[in-house]
Amino acid sequence: MEENLLFICSRNQWRSPTAEKVYSQKGFSVRSAGTSPNAKRTVSVNDIRWSSHIFVMEKKHKQWLMAKFTKLLKYKKIIVLDIPDEYQFMDEELVSILNDSIEHHL
Repeated sequence: MEENLLFICSRNQWRSPTAEKVYSQKGFSVRSAGTSPNAKRTVSVNDIRWSSHIFVMEKKHKQWLMAKFTKLLKYKKIIVLDIPDEYQFMDEELVSILNDSIEHHL
């Protein structure tokens, strides 16, 4: 099965786009999106269907997904990374935390 990684944060500005870039460079099929209506790219039904792994940065993102896509998520696992919104795009510390947090799930 192809591994399709979906990374989700609030505004799809720093954390999830960083994860998308890092893991696309590792050869994975990757997308990123946000939960906010103001996100650069908001999570869609197609994103959920497409994904084999869903990674969210905070518990509130999982709760939002569960409320919005309840039926679609019935057979999907959502991994909460517990990464606070205090990093810029491609911040070295953020990249390191992402690698440490994600590798054992793949």
